[in-house]
This record gives sequence, structure tokens and C-alpha cells, in this order.
Amino acid sequence: MAQFQIEQFLNEQKQAVEAALSRYIARLRGPETLKKAMAYSLEAGGKRIRPLLLLSTVQALGQNPGIGLPVACAIEMIHTYSLIHDDLPSMDNDDLRRGKPTNHKVFGEAMAILAGDGLLTYAFQLIAEINDERVPPAIRVQLITQLAKAAGPEGMVAGQVADMEGEGKTLALAELEYIHRHKTGKMLQYSVHAGALLGGANAAQMQELDAFAAHLGLAFQIRDDILDIEGTEEKIGKRVGSDRENNKATYPGLLSLAGAKEKLAFHIDAAKHHLQQAGIDGAVLAYICELVAVRDH
Repeated sequence: MAQFQIEQFLNEQKQAVEAALSRYIARLRGPETLKKAMAYSLEAGGKRIRPLLLLSTVQALGQNPGIGLPVACAIEMIHTYSLIHDDLPSMDNDDLRRGKPTNHKVFGEAMAILAGDGLLTYAFQLIAEINDERVPPAIRVQLITQLAKAAGPEGMVAGQVADMEGEGKTLALAELEYIHRHKTGKMLQYSVHAGALLGGANAAQMQELDAFAAHLGLAFQIRDDILDIEGTEEKIGKRVGSDRENNKATYPGLLSLAGAKEKLAFHIDAAKHHLQQAGIDGAVLAYICELVAVRDH
């Protein structure tokens, strides 16, 4: 697949996700203020990397990406809830997200918390209510169970706790990797794994795709750490240098900036290797891998 075709595919899928997200919020029968607060952060833009990974994995396995749209939206809702809560005064205390005032700056702290709660719980409803014969009940149960593990106290939340408890401490590389494998990596891994489930991957393909996603998740976070040093507020859409201000452990802080870049290259190469071993049409996934390596926001 040529690069322009890949870019066109990704753009079309991103538009499909954003249109579906708006529809899902519009159909809610909850309080209007809550809906506005949920929509504010959900529709604030972003790379949509997690939904695109899911839909691209379905495509790589020769299936129609549309089958994964509800799950892709559920993932983005959970990701967005985590950002709303991360930005709160009791957490990272950030004023900007994606170049806009953070949710609590617009709607107040209490409503921001409730908007995050709403997005988290609504995500599971979306998967439970899938009405598509291509996604039988047994697959829906797997998708829900694995999403709970990826997002919950064994996954993303565990990483957030370890990140918070690690502030101001000198961590070993293994401890830093634990934080990022959980805080960032588990949801990225779930995105690929869910796409593989929906796409009908066999056991060998699933194993290679899981390994691909694990390396990609670490690469994504290492690049994030690098951008906190080298990035600009205009492109990133939030403060740079916040990791240092919050005394957070980072790859550049532990390995040096040059060492972090070497580690990034290692994980990108490893991700590509496992993708090739999966024996699928992985052109779009490989392109996403390259985007993660060089992204500036």
C-alpha cells in the first residue's frame, strides 16, 4: 500500500471515530452539563492513536475496520477520562490539554471528575450493546474483561499509582518500565489485541501482535518523555518540562537524552520485527510505528 493510501485510510478512520464519538454523546439522556463536559475533552482533538491501532489491526487481518468502531470509541473514551483526571489539581495540576484549557478549568473540578466517570462507564456500555453478528457474545465478554484489566488496577491505574509514588525518587530502569508498561502500554496493547480478536487472528498472530504492541507502547512513552524536553508548547498543546517540575522519573532522566533516543530506536525496531513475524498485511501498522518514533506532539 502506497503512503498516500495509508494516510488516506488513517484519515478516513479518524473521521469515522470522531463522528461516532459525537453520535454516542448526543444520544445520551443524561444532564446537559455533563454531556457538554464529556464532549469538551472527547472532541478536543488528539492523535486518536489507540482507535487507529485497533482499526488498522482489523484491516491488517483482512476484515472490515467498521466492525471495530464501537470498541475503538470505547478505548478513546477511557483514554480521555484518564487525561481529565490526570490534569486535576490533585494529580498533575495542568491548565492546558491539546492547546485548550483543561476540563476542570472550564467546568470546575467536581464536574470534571464526573465527566471522567461518565466516559469510563459509558465505554463498557458501548461494547456490551454491540449489535453485530460478526461480534458474538463470547467475543464481547472477552473485549470487556480485557479492557477492564488494561484500564483498571492491574493496568493503567496501577501505572498511574506507581508513577505518583515514584515522584521525587530515583527509580531503576525496571521500575520505570513498570510504570510505562502499565500507565501507557496496557491500553495501547489492548487496542491492538482487541483489533486482533475482532479480526480473527490465530494464536501465532496474536502472540506476535501482542509483542508488537508491547514494544510500541514503551516507544510511545519514551518519545513522550523526550518531547517533554525537546517539544514546544505550541505543538504539544500543554506545558513542556512538567515532568521535571513534578519530579517524575523519565527515560532521559535515567538514561540521558541520548540514551533515551537509543532505547526508543530499540523498541521501534523490535515492534517492526514482531509485526513482520505476524505474517499479516501490516503496512498501516508499520506506518503508525514510524509516526510514533518521530511524532512532535
